[in-house]
Amino acid sequence: MKKNLVIVESPSKATTIEKYLGKDYKVVSSKGHICDLATSGKGGLGIDIENDFKPTYRVSKEKKDVVKELKSLAAKSDKVILASDPDREGEAIAWHLARELGLSTEDNNRVTFHEITKPVVLEAIQDPHKIDMDLVKSQETRRMLDRIIGFKLSKLLQNKIQSKSAGRVQSVALRLIVEREEEIRKFKSEEYWTIGAEVKKGNSTFHAELTKVDGKKPKLANKEQAEEILAKVQDQPFVVSSITNRKKSKAPKLPFTTSTLQQESSTKLGYGARKTMSIAQKLYEGVDLGGTTTGLITYMRTDSTRLSDLFVQETENYIESEYGSDYKGQAHKKNSENAQDAHEAIRPTSINYTPETVRPYLTNEQFRLYSMIYARTLASLMADAKFNVTSVKFLDNGCEFSASGQVLIFDGYSKVYSKYEKQTDTLLPVLKEGEQMNRVEIKGDQHFTEPPARYTEAKLIKELEEKSIGRPSTYASIIDTLQKRGYVTLDKVSETSKTKYFQPTDQGELTNQKLQEFFKKIINVEYTAEMEKDLDNIADGDEDYIQFLKTFYADFEPLVEKAYQDMPKKELERVGRTCPDCGGELVYRNGRFGKFISCINYPTCKYTENADDSLNELEKEEKICPECGNRMTIKKGRFGPFWACTGYPECKHIEPLKAKAKPEPTGEKCPECGHDLVRRVSRYGKSFVGCSNYPKCRYIQKAPKAKKEEEASETSTPTEQTTQES
Repeated sequence: MKKNLVIVESPSKATTIEKYLGKDYKVVSSKGHICDLATSGKGGLGIDIENDFKPTYRVSKEKKDVVKELKSLAAKSDKVILASDPDREGEAIAWHLARELGLSTEDNNRVTFHEITKPVVLEAIQDPHKIDMDLVKSQETRRMLDRIIGFKLSKLLQNKIQSKSAGRVQSVALRLIVEREEEIRKFKSEEYWTIGAEVKKGNSTFHAELTKVDGKKPKLANKEQAEEILAKVQDQPFVVSSITNRKKSKAPKLPFTTSTLQQESSTKLGYGARKTMSIAQKLYEGVDLGGTTTGLITYMRTDSTRLSDLFVQETENYIESEYGSDYKGQAHKKNSENAQDAHEAIRPTSINYTPETVRPYLTNEQFRLYSMIYARTLASLMADAKFNVTSVKFLDNGCEFSASGQVLIFDGYSKVYSKYEKQTDTLLPVLKEGEQMNRVEIKGDQHFTEPPARYTEAKLIKELEEKSIGRPSTYASIIDTLQKRGYVTLDKVSETSKTKYFQPTDQGELTNQKLQEFFKKIINVEYTAEMEKDLDNIADGDEDYIQFLKTFYADFEPLVEKAYQDMPKKELERVGRTCPDCGGELVYRNGRFGKFISCINYPTCKYTENADDSLNELEKEEKICPECGNRMTIKKGRFGPFWACTGYPECKHIEPLKAKAKPEPTGEKCPECGHDLVRRVSRYGKSFVGCSNYPKCRYIQKAPKAKKEEEASETSTPTEQTTQES
C-alpha cells in the first residue's frame, strides 16, 4: 500500500511529525537546502547576468544521495507534500524539492507548520496550498545579491589586501563596529562635577541630588565651581519645599521576536546568537516528554509580536486560575516597520507546559531558554505592575535638591518575570512640607565623561534590527563570519568581566577602509536597509525582481571596475628569513586569531610559524607528534595557543600548550559523597575548596568566619565561594 510522503527540513522534526500523522504517512528530511547556485559560468557566479540574471542551480555534492533517496520514495508514493519551514528559505527549499522531484508548482502540495504540536500538524496537513513563488523569487534575489556582492568583492579584496571576504550585510555590520572604535579613539574626556546630599531622618538615610541653582540647571565643569556651590549651601537650612505623590504603572515587555530573544538570551543567559538559535530549533522541532514528542515553542524565526487568539484565551484562563482576575492583562502588538507578520511571536505551544513540568526532559540549557520564553510570554498577558512614586524637593540658599522613591503596590506581571527584570524599591521616610532637615552631609563628586561603549553581541543585534540591516535569522551567521574572517574579536575587557565586546582587528579596519573608499554607495546602512524593503516588496508581489537586479548591477559593476584600477595592492611584509621546508621567503599574514608567519609559496607550501617570539622560543624544543611522527608547531586558536601536528589534515592530533595543573588535595574527604576535597581556582582567580567529584557533587567548603579576637589590622575575611568551576 502506497503512502503519502511528507518532506521536512530536519530529521528530528520528521520523527515528531510522523508520530502525529500515523501509518498513512511517511515523513522524511531533506536535511536543509538540497540546491545552491552553481560556481560555473562567467566569474563563477552561477548567474547569467546578460540573460536577465538567469540562475543555474546544482545539487550539492553532500546532498546527492539524499536527493536520490527522495526521488525513489516520491516515485512510490501516492502524494508528495512539501513541509519545509514557513519562511523565505523554507519556501525556496520546497521549490527546489519540487523541481528535483518533478512536482508542479501549480499543485497544492505545500504545507507549513507554525508549531510542531499534534492539533496544528493535523490541521495543516488537511489544508495544503501552492508554493508561494513570490516568496521564492525574494529568496532567489537575496541569494543572487549575496553571490554577486560576495564573489566580486571577496575576489577583489583577496587580490588587493589579502582579506578573505566581503558581503552585503557582513560588511555593513563590520562598518558599525569599526565606526564605534573610531568614535572611542577620537573621544576626549571632559571633567564635570555633581553635588549630592546624604539626608538622615530617624533610621532612614536617602540621597538627594542638586538639580537647580537660582532656578537654572547647574553646569559644574571643575572643582572650583563645585566648591563655590558647596560654600553657598554649607551650614544653611535644608528645607522640604514640595512633596509630590503619584501612581505609576509599568507595562510588561512584548513577547519575543527572533531579535529580542537573541538579545535577552545574550544579556540574561550568556548565550551567543548561534547557540540561542540552535537551542530554540530543538525546542521547536520537538522534545520527548516521557513517550510523547511535541514542540515546546512556536517557530523561532519571526519579526512579529502577535499571539494567536486561541493562545491568548488559553493563557488568560490560566492567569485567572493561578493568580486571580486582577492579574489579567491584555495582548499588545508592536511590530517593526519591515516585520513579516506571517508568524506569531516566539511563545510556548501551550501555557500548560510549565517549565517545572517539562524540566526532567530538558537539558539545562534548554530549560533556561524555555523558562525565559515561557515567563516572557506569560508576563506579556498579565496586568501592569503598579507603584507609588514620591518626589521631594529641598531648598538650601537658592539651591534645589531632588530625591525620589517608589514602592511596589501591585506586582502584576513582575510576579512571573522578576527573575529577568529585577525591581528595587527606593524608600523615603515620612516628610512634611516646610520640615527642616538637620542631619545633612553635602559633598561634591568629580566625574569624567566616558566614550561610547563597544558593541556587545546583544547591542550589535539591536542596532542591526533597528537599522533594518539583514534579518534576525541571519544575525548569528553574520557575527560568526566576522570572527572567522579575522575582522573582529569578541573578548572580555578584563579577567573579572563577564561581558564580551566586539573590537576590530587591523585587517578588519583595513577591509572597512577600502570598502568605504571604493564602495561607500553600496556598503552603507541606508542602502542595505532599502534593499531589505525591496526584497519584501518582491515577496509581496509588488516589485519585479529582474528590474531590481538590473538597477543594482548598473550601480555596482562600475565600482568594481574602478576599484581594480585604482585600489593599490598591499604587498606582503617580508620576515627576512627563508622557509625551512622549501626555501621560499617567509611573510607575515593575518589570520582569524591574529598575525602569523607563513611561506610565500602557500598553498603549495603550507609551512607556518608564530609571529609571537615567546611562542617561537617554546617551539625550539622540536616537539614530535606521537600519532604520526611529524613535527608539531604552535598555532593560535579561539582559546589561545596550542600544539598542532604539521601533518594536518591527514593527522589532526593536538595538545595543550601547557599541561593543566591538577587540583591539590587537602587531605580531607567530602562530607556529602566521600571523595577527596581539593583546592581549586575560580574564574575570578580566587582559591576555594571543593569536591573532586564535581560536577556530580557540588559541595563547597565554607570559608571560616573571622574571629573577634583577631587583630584590628586584619580588615578582610575569607568569603564563601558559591560557584565551583573545573
